[in-house]
Amino acid sequence: MSVRPFAGVRILDFTQVLAGPYGSYQLALLGADVIKVERRGGEDMRRTPLSREWADRGMAPSWLAINGNKKSLTLDLQHPEAKEIVRKLAANADVVMENFRGGVMDRLGLGYKALSEINPKLIYCAISGFGQTGPSSGEAGYDGKIQAMSGIMAITGHEEMGPTRAGFAVCDVLSGATAAFAVSSALFQRTHTGLGQFIDVSMLEASLAFLSTQVADFTVAGHHQHQAGNQAISRKVTANLFKAKDSYLLLAVNDEKQYRALMTALGRTDVFDDPRFGDWFLRKDNEAALREIIESALAAEDSKTWERRLNDSGAPCASIWKIEEIIDHPQIVARGAMQTVDSPYGPLRLMGSGFQLAHGGGKLDTVGPALGAHTDTVLADIGYDAAAVAGLRERGVV
Repeated sequence: MSVRPFAGVRILDFTQVLAGPYGSYQLALLGADVIKVERRGGEDMRRTPLSREWADRGMAPSWLAINGNKKSLTLDLQHPEAKEIVRKLAANADVVMENFRGGVMDRLGLGYKALSEINPKLIYCAISGFGQTGPSSGEAGYDGKIQAMSGIMAITGHEEMGPTRAGFAVCDVLSGATAAFAVSSALFQRTHTGLGQFIDVSMLEASLAFLSTQVADFTVAGHHQHQAGNQAISRKVTANLFKAKDSYLLLAVNDEKQYRALMTALGRTDVFDDPRFGDWFLRKDNEAALREIIESALAAEDSKTWERRLNDSGAPCASIWKIEEIIDHPQIVARGAMQTVDSPYGPLRLMGSGFQLAHGGGKLDTVGPALGAHTDTVLADIGYDAAAVAGLRERGVV
């Protein structure tokens, strides 16, 4: 049986909502033993108002999506006995992850300085909106706020309609991915230094890192970004959204060979002799005319037909797939990207890792846990017997 990359790595996970849990989920898929610490009432993400049935179970779909393979421990971190439990768990943990506002864990006496004195090899990852230092360090970070501040919204959408946020929590997710990468880096570093590490992940900085090409466009060339609608960053006229008979088609035609393949497949080879479209600059100058030619041809067939035909001809494109369609795409099915896991409510289909390994790859073994499902077993591992755990419950510690 193949061993997953983080088998044997224990993570004490205080993260909640999306950014942090997404990051720890990636590590859990790859074998890490993740103990999710929640307040006694559970985190709000368990009850997002999409489905009342699942919210009432404390198992909202968006929560289930990023909390598989984890154990659940409830603690009131304001209680002195809960803090002592955290210290005992940290003594044998490899990683602590949290995404409170900067300084919260320090004020609780559970920050990196306090816990690293107990366990010098501890890797401590703090995820926050703006990092642990600087004038904005105490501010709350939310995905929409970071999308607005980072420049993402300034370049997303159509100029005539104003700024548009991405259709998913892009800053949360990429910050979580950044945190997972940072933890992985620190774990590898520790193998040859033996040293623990403090990781300070800023959602704003993580988002700017993913915008590195747009940043360089300004810092190097002085280019001011604008909302470009559905046009590719190449600014090629044929790398944009076009109307077909039934829906839309996103063309990704960015070079001359692809352009000729596109126009040939559309039956419009006559444009090769049209001086208005002799090169990319002329095509940009005559964009409206070229768009009319392309959309007139596309109007003859539905978008899925054109998707197959144009890709086969060497003109990259895609129709607009809905979530309920793409999860059953033959490519997704062939690679087993969606994973099925048993739950008390029947089998659930959820996304696993975004990559595959030849051996020991990410695997969803268990569904996200019921609140406090592992409290007894986790506490038993650090010396609390059944009577002691019962006492902790009576005192409101767990």
